[in-house]
Amino acid sequence: MICTSFHSPRRHCSLWCSLLIAGCSSAAARPQPEPPKVTVRHPELRQVVDSKDYNGTAAASATVEIRSRVRGYIQDVHFVDGQNVKAGELLFELDPRPFQLEIDAARQQLALDQAQLEASQLDEQRQKDLMAKMAGTRADLEKAVATRKSWEAKIQIAQELIRQKELDLEYSRITAPISGQLSRAQLTKGNLVNAGGSDPLLTTLVAIDPIYLYFNVDERTLLEYRAHRASKEKAGQLPPVNEAGIPFEFGLETETGFPNKGVIDFAENTIEASTGTLQIRGRAENADRRYVPGSRVRIRIATGDPYEAVCVPEISILSDQDKKYVLTLNAEKVVVRRDVLLGTLLDDGMQVIRTPPDSKTPLTPDDLVITVGLQRARINYPVQPMNEQGEALALAK
Repeated sequence: MICTSFHSPRRHCSLWCSLLIAGCSSAAARPQPEPPKVTVRHPELRQVVDSKDYNGTAAASATVEIRSRVRGYIQDVHFVDGQNVKAGELLFELDPRPFQLEIDAARQQLALDQAQLEASQLDEQRQKDLMAKMAGTRADLEKAVATRKSWEAKIQIAQELIRQKELDLEYSRITAPISGQLSRAQLTKGNLVNAGGSDPLLTTLVAIDPIYLYFNVDERTLLEYRAHRASKEKAGQLPPVNEAGIPFEFGLETETGFPNKGVIDFAENTIEASTGTLQIRGRAENADRRYVPGSRVRIRIATGDPYEAVCVPEISILSDQDKKYVLTLNAEKVVVRRDVLLGTLLDDGMQVIRTPPDSKTPLTPDDLVITVGLQRARINYPVQPMNEQGEALALAK
């Protein structure tokens, strides 16, 4: 016997409804994820000055190659390699004896010439007396006068020779022409020093107080700066850069920011065509000799007047191809993108913000900018704002 089982359609419908209700109840019971936590802060309103940064090089304000003017053997070296000296201090001393012998010989020759001059003067007077008595000839008198003048000239030559030999003796003591710091001695005691075209370098002396700082400014910046200056001066009364004493700040490679001060004292008179830049020289005090010629420095020059600007931490700036933006919160704690333009980066890491021309909502100190948790924040999605102490913030509706 064959048995056939039939199921009621109403029973099938009832089963499916039960399953559907159970699924909906499970979805409703699943907890929704909380909005991500982010740290926010208000932008700051600060008094700032626009500036431009440059890379430069420190250089000595004066450099002298120390060479000998006379030939001789080095008797003594009166400095330690790298020593700081003042102008006039003795550096090298050559053996003075050969120079003193030459002076003595020149003086003896002068004494002989003076004796000959006295004899010629007596002979001239004798010829004059004979002429007065009509016993002498004019030719003999003229010869006596010529002889006297010849010895006078020889005496002048001998005196000049003595002065030259005395000068050579003075040159045997080689002194510092300027105050500064010495390099190492290239020749030491006992070496022969030649004068003239083959004279060797003995050492180098550099003046580093003040120190010079050289850097190049691009043509566009130079024109903008001079246009700014011209707007503040009467027509035709814009002073040259080297007369203006324009201040600047600078820092060494190992320093943070620009803690040191200087003034511009010189600008080249021609823009370098190959680079489109103008070389500028600054001057800074260096009494403690912190700055060494050849050191790399970072230079910052103000390019405008102080003004009030909105600033945010540099870490809050994001990039989208060629655009910069920050993430802010609206009253519902929803993330909103705000496009910005960047101004000067301040020493403490705060970034000056400018409003793009097409923006209708400029950034203000009342806004909240996300600084930490940027990778968790999504535009048009809510977040949980926290202050820098980790405390939750309640936004005013």
